[in-house]
Amino acid sequence: MKITVGIPFFNAEKYLLDAIKSVFAQTHQDWELFLVDDGSTDRSLQIAESIRDPRVKVISDGHNRKLATRLNQITQITNCDIIARMDADDLMATDRLEKQLALLTARPDLDFVSSGLLSIDAEDRPVGKRWHFDTAIKREHLAAKRGAGIVHAAVMARRSWMLEHPYDQNVAIAQDYDLWMRASRSQDLKVEIIPEALYYVRELDSVTPDKLFRSYRVDRRTLWKYRRNLWEARHILKSVAKSIVLNGIIASGRFDALIRRRSSGTLEQYLIDQFERDLDKIRSVELSGSNEK
Repeated sequence: MKITVGIPFFNAEKYLLDAIKSVFAQTHQDWELFLVDDGSTDRSLQIAESIRDPRVKVISDGHNRKLATRLNQITQITNCDIIARMDADDLMATDRLEKQLALLTARPDLDFVSSGLLSIDAEDRPVGKRWHFDTAIKREHLAAKRGAGIVHAAVMARRSWMLEHPYDQNVAIAQDYDLWMRASRSQDLKVEIIPEALYYVRELDSVTPDKLFRSYRVDRRTLWKYRRNLWEARHILKSVAKSIVLNGIIASGRFDALIRRRSSGTLEQYLIDQFERDLDKIRSVELSGSNEK
């Protein structure tokens, strides 16, 4: 089955080519790739346009319309029934598309699937792992922010569901949490998590105190907006407490340690070996016409 892989990007020249290569390195090869520029001012668009492959489509209108708009745009322009997304500075396990598509095919009741992740640093060294404690995601998990939740960038979804549930383009950050809470309020969120590290995320340098504070504030507004009752809204107090604790962590100079602890647990050797094999396959991909300077 042919699927669409969508990568929105903004000033991602450092890592974009590797992200593209990780699509080409997939064991499932029946795909089309949409590279959607969001008004980049660096060489990102040039890198995207240098790829010479009929499966790759570059879309650019010169505007900075933000992530939610670009994700909705991908849903609207594709003709494929299945859409997988990823961020422009991340990598995928080489069998991610194959495994996620197999689960969606076997489970027609599911709206979308996601997976666990392996956190890597700027030097492409694995530093942690993270996935939800259960394969099912329940609304109470989302409301309480319990567990690892849904890894947004690792989502593979049915286009029909995405058309019915577009991202709110007025939400600047945490658009995914807004969507999950909105859909689950009407009991229209059927998702399964593959408990494997099928996605490799560079998050150590991308998470800042300001982003975390903004995320907590947006989470509180989202939870209040889509609450089913006042009892469910009690989790807002937990978010307030997290902001207070974060202030203390920053004041004590332990913010970097906090970010590293987000992906907890022992990194088993098999995960390190898997990542190194995948990275070798990704780096060995030769892209016709690509500008790798």
